[in-house]
Amino acid sequence: MRQFDRYLLFQLLTVFAFFSLVLVSVYWVNRAARLFDAIVGDGQSFWVFLELSALTLPNVIRIVLPLSAFAAAVYVAIRLSRDNEMVVMQGVGLSPARLLRPVVLFGLIVALMLSALMHVLMPLSRAQLNERQVEIAENVTARLLRAGEFLEPADDIVVFVREITPEGRLVDVFLSDARQQGTRVEYNAASALLAPGPQGPVLVMLDGVALVYTGDDRRLTTIVFDDLTYDVGGLVGPAGRRTDVRELPTRVLTAAEPEMLAGMRISLAEARFELMTRHAQPLLAVLTSLIGFTAIFLGQFSRMGPWRQVLGAIVALAVIQFVSNATAGMALRDAALAGMAFVPVVLGGLTAGAMLLWASGYGRALLHRVGA
Repeated sequence: MRQFDRYLLFQLLTVFAFFSLVLVSVYWVNRAARLFDAIVGDGQSFWVFLELSALTLPNVIRIVLPLSAFAAAVYVAIRLSRDNEMVVMQGVGLSPARLLRPVVLFGLIVALMLSALMHVLMPLSRAQLNERQVEIAENVTARLLRAGEFLEPADDIVVFVREITPEGRLVDVFLSDARQQGTRVEYNAASALLAPGPQGPVLVMLDGVALVYTGDDRRLTTIVFDDLTYDVGGLVGPAGRRTDVRELPTRVLTAAEPEMLAGMRISLAEARFELMTRHAQPLLAVLTSLIGFTAIFLGQFSRMGPWRQVLGAIVALAVIQFVSNATAGMALRDAALAGMAFVPVVLGGLTAGAMLLWASGYGRALLHRVGA
């Protein structure tokens, strides 16, 4: 690489690191605040919060890296223009296309980072995050049953436990269930135990009585029981969880068969689109860098600064994202359309190419000929 390429690449990487640190911190703090309310509010420890928030970082970084690449390219291009370094570079014969060579290399470096995230880190972190969330959801003692408190874990459900022994035995249990219209059932038990069930945790109540009140005929029925099982899995979510297609390794998605996916309750369209997305999204880092850097060449000198070019580049990226969202819905319904994950890449490439032609003067010359 020539000295100019090394200089510009160093500038881009330095500014990119700064913007990435700032944006990741902002995104992570925003998500961590909501996660803190949900986790600590459910009686979990601060260490559980730290673990879960750390597992969300790969997804946050995935969102931030293309934005940071765009911001770094725009910032460096503006600084080179204001310091007249761009004028000097063009004065020695460097064309806009030649100036983009280190920008392309910078985008490829960011694309490699995104590839590592999309193919390795994100599936691992998402799978671990989902497993931990299921474990926390099934921890009924921490979430629902607290000694000496009346709790309402769901609508029309009230639970009270006088004491929870170190062995996990619940003493003096009261449970009121009024979910069925016109009927209320109240359970009183001397003790109870939590046990795993096919649909989630179950509450095994011992030595108690159930009072069933029906409002239609205003009848109260008393049922004495030695032991009674009450399914509380619906209050904390079903046992286990549905496999998320985003947590499957790339090699599994590549070799996925419809029969295997059906067992995971994942459609073939979802699997193929996720696989194509993992290959396509890293390329967007290259295109966002090119669009951001090239946009500064489009306008003439203005005392107002290059804000018009930057705003135009942001609008172009917003349109590309809008098209991406629209095509994603179509691809998720039809496995044959999985290649539409590359539509944003194609649009980004066309946009960057058109901007480069315009900055090189070919676009203006063509318009002049057409006007003539």
